[in-house]
Amino acid sequence: MVERLCWHLEPEKGWMNDPNGLTFFKGRYHAFFQHNPHAPVWDTMHWGHAVSDDLIHWEELPIALYPTEPYENFGGCYSGSAVIKDDVLYLIYTTVSKELGQTQSVAMTRDGVHFEKYAGNPVIDHYPEDGSPDFRDPKVIKRGDTYHMVLASGKDGCARVLHYRSADLLHWEYAGVLFEGCEYGAIFECPDLFPLGEHWVLKGSSSLSRSHREVFIVGDFDGETFKPISRQIPEEGHFYASQSFEAPDGRRILFGWMHNPKYVPHISIPRAGCLSLPRELSLVDGRVVCAPVREAESLLKERSSFVTVGAGSVKVKTYTDEFTWYGDPKDVRICEDTRTVEVFINGGEGNISCWI
Repeated sequence: MVERLCWHLEPEKGWMNDPNGLTFFKGRYHAFFQHNPHAPVWDTMHWGHAVSDDLIHWEELPIALYPTEPYENFGGCYSGSAVIKDDVLYLIYTTVSKELGQTQSVAMTRDGVHFEKYAGNPVIDHYPEDGSPDFRDPKVIKRGDTYHMVLASGKDGCARVLHYRSADLLHWEYAGVLFEGCEYGAIFECPDLFPLGEHWVLKGSSSLSRSHREVFIVGDFDGETFKPISRQIPEEGHFYASQSFEAPDGRRILFGWMHNPKYVPHISIPRAGCLSLPRELSLVDGRVVCAPVREAESLLKERSSFVTVGAGSVKVKTYTDEFTWYGDPKDVRICEDTRTVEVFINGGEGNISCWI
C-alpha cells in the first residue's frame, strides 16, 4: 500500500476535488469537499467533511451531504460555501437535477455534524437572463447587514461572475453581472470575493489555459459593483478551484485542490485528490501574496530533488510535468509530502504545487 499524504487533507477512500464550505465553527476548522465515496474517479458528487485543530492534521467525519433530493438527481451536490448565522452553520451549494439543471440550495447544522436541507430548496431555481445553464459554485460573504453571493456562469461563450444579495441566506435577489471576461473561457469557476488589506479581491478559476488557472483580481467593491485595479496569478501547477475563509484571528486562509490528470494511481491507492497546504493571504504593494500558514513552518525545507533554483528562475520537474517560475528567487521554501511537492517563492509571491 502506497503511503498516505501526511500534511494534506485527502479522503480515506474515493475521489476529492474542490474545497467547499471552509470555516471555523464550534471551536474547530471545518473543510468540506467535493467527493465520490465509491471510487477514486469523478462521479455523482457528495460533500465530504473533515475537521482540524491546527489546519494541518485532519480528522475525516461522516459525509455531510448526500444527493438524496429530486433537485439533486443528476450530478448531486456541487461546490459551495459556508456562513455562520445565529450560531447555525449554513451550507450554500449548487444542486443539479434533470428537471431544473444547476440550482442553488441550502443545508444547516447546529452541531457541525448533522445536516438538514432547507425545505424551500432550491433557493435559486433558475439562472438569470444574464447567465447560462453553467450556473454554479456559490460563494457567500457578509458585508454590513447584507449577504453577498458570487456565482460562476457565462454568456455567449464569455465567463461571467453573477451577483446576488440576501438578508437571511434563504431569500436571494439578483443584483447583476459583477465581472466578465472572454479571456477566461465560457465560465470563471469557483469565484470568491473577499476584503484584503485596503481593497477587495475577486478570485476565479479557469481551465482554459495554464496562465489563467487561478486568477486574483484586486479591486474595490462597494456592495453594488466591483472595479478591477490589477490582476495577479501567484499560483501555478496542479492547483485549482481554491476557496478562502476568515480564521478567528482575522487571517484570510486559502486552500486549493491538487490533482494531476496525467497521474495514473497505483492499484493499491483507493483515493485521488487532496487539498493544498493552506495559504495565508496578504496584500503587499498592491499584489496578492499567498504565504504558507505559520502552522506549517516546521514542514518547510530549502531543498528537494524535484526543485531547481537558478539565478532567475525556480523549476519544478515531476515524473509527468515541468513548471517554471521566472524572477529573482530570494527565498525558496518547500513542503514535500509522500506524493506532492509545494514550492513557496519569496514568501508566497509565487507558488508551484505539484503531484510528484
